[in-house]
Amino acid sequence: MNNNEMENKYDVIIIWAWSAWLPAGMYASRYKLKNLIIGAIPWWALWTSHMVENYPGTISAPGGEIMKNFMEHAKAAGSEMKTEFVTELVECDYGFGIRTQSGNEYEAKKVILATGNKYRKLWIPWEERYLWKWVSYCATCDGMFFRGRELVVVWWWNTAFVEALYLSEIASKVHILYRWDKPKAEKIWQEKAKEKENIEIHLNTEVEEIRWEDFVTNLLLKSWDELKADWVFVAIWTIPDTKIVDTLSIKKDEEWCIIVDQRQESSIKWLYAAGDVTTNSNKFRQTIMSAAEGCLAANSVHEDIIKEW
Repeated sequence: MNNNEMENKYDVIIIWAWSAWLPAGMYASRYKLKNLIIGAIPWWALWTSHMVENYPGTISAPGGEIMKNFMEHAKAAGSEMKTEFVTELVECDYGFGIRTQSGNEYEAKKVILATGNKYRKLWIPWEERYLWKWVSYCATCDGMFFRGRELVVVWWWNTAFVEALYLSEIASKVHILYRWDKPKAEKIWQEKAKEKENIEIHLNTEVEEIRWEDFVTNLLLKSWDELKADWVFVAIWTIPDTKIVDTLSIKKDEEWCIIVDQRQESSIKWLYAAGDVTTNSNKFRQTIMSAAEGCLAANSVHEDIIKEW
């Protein structure tokens, strides 16, 4: 085998887009495993979160800052990183073959899949057509375009309240539309939102249609009431991004999460998964849980490779 062939072969490749991939790489490097962290340009919930207050050792910091620290730690430990979009993951004699959109190919004895989640949509008329124009899934990305305007955040758990709090510093008014009669967000976020004079919480409220002329004018609610709005931010949770393994006979649950055992190994031998994409951690989708699963997956890879030596 020549040097060029060896360069593209690894003990483990981590396919990333979430907070599990960097801890996985960092631990793999500390175990002296030749590892590659590979994936698309960072564009996930933690990276775009304007403030994180529940990660140990970080009292309060932007999500992007935490991710940059993760990245620097993995690099310092010895992980190799490539910013490429993975298009194919297949089984091969070496273990697994990976092909990217740019045409590069890599092989790994083991793979850790940490692809995270994608934003969930409302699926109401015109949402797709006006995506990123008048409908957004990232307040920190687009909020500054609407300083002093009236904005709407559409419901789900902590996300809606965190987004609304960020937007309350920018907008003249922020409406939180919550589909149930009682918010399911953590009490601390509910209390902070209630302290803001320009945040109004609407319970038992769902969107029927987004209306516009040249711009968004208002929302038609399922109660047939209308609500003035200049922009809509959708914060209704996420769905696992597991499409890359659809060609493999991997087991998933009813929510498309990859079923893994206590070692983070999937139903396919030598293919591990970590973070929000898995059935572990009681599906408690938090950075600390993703990081822990990434470390555990790397430890399992190390244990299995040792058995082969």
